[in-house]
Amino acid sequence: MSAIETSRGTGRRDLLVSFVFLAVVIAIPIFFPSRYILGQGVTLFLWATVVSQWNIVFGVAGIFSLAQMAIFALGGYIAAMLALYLGVSLWIGMFIGGLAAVLFSLVIGMACIRLKGAYVALLTLAIVQAMYLLIITDTDCFMKVGVTCRNFTGGTRGMSQFGDFGFGDLFGRQYIAYGNYFLALAVLMVSLGFAYWVIHSPIGLAFKALRDNKLYAIGRGVGVMKFQLIIFGISAFFTGMAGAVFAGNYRVIGANVLELPLMLYLLSMMVIGGLGTFWGPLAGAVCLVVFDEFLKEIGEWRLAGLGMLLMLSVIFMPKGIVGVVNKLRGQE
Repeated sequence: MSAIETSRGTGRRDLLVSFVFLAVVIAIPIFFPSRYILGQGVTLFLWATVVSQWNIVFGVAGIFSLAQMAIFALGGYIAAMLALYLGVSLWIGMFIGGLAAVLFSLVIGMACIRLKGAYVALLTLAIVQAMYLLIITDTDCFMKVGVTCRNFTGGTRGMSQFGDFGFGDLFGRQYIAYGNYFLALAVLMVSLGFAYWVIHSPIGLAFKALRDNKLYAIGRGVGVMKFQLIIFGISAFFTGMAGAVFAGNYRVIGANVLELPLMLYLLSMMVIGGLGTFWGPLAGAVCLVVFDEFLKEIGEWRLAGLGMLLMLSVIFMPKGIVGVVNKLRGQE
């Protein structure tokens, strides 16, 4: 069976998983309408969006970039700054933040052109840390609000008071949680649709060829520079939009989204779900968000529990949840 025919067969299963997931999450607000559950749903959708796009770079193309949370933060900060300093609606800022994230990601991609493997990981991690330090060391007074001095990036306190998406004004305060829930879900579904197209298109096959056998791919006419810049750019737009939705939902964004534990948490979602697959990152996101909810009861042992889950997953499920499902269906 050819690679294209195999991709089509896998694609049909991926679509089925997407429709089942969509039906379940649309039903949740009907049967479980509490604000807490809706808030957790927003968190799940945003992290799943980030992971689904990160998976295109890390899992499909095999580029060990760790800059995804910097792209996420940039999208959120751009939207928040536009709203706070220029009065731009967060709806517009969300798209501008996505475009700014694309430009930022292209710059990162150009910096990584001649690097590979661990060197890409080190450079992109350095970019994340540099961005983190720039934010937390921002102590200069950018503007005064009454007697309070406001830093340009918000510094260690983060950015706030830039408003939200206006669901309270449109539908009433009791429906704000519903509005944020379905907005985050819409961003996730569009980003999943885009990830599906990339993974199952000829572009996706080119990415996989570069990942599996770079010299052979180059010999077949696949341009490394062209496709690396493409993959950095296309994975950034929805990540940046997710950052803007995060800012609008929580009405604050700070340097904590760039901290190492959160990055490792999202990276674990890809590993546990299945790197390089369509619905693996989604399954990993659901698994870890639900598991983390139970671990909140044990407080300081939470990170140890997550680490144990990741270790067991790597040992017993090296290909993630998707690999286990495929094995049970007799496909491996």
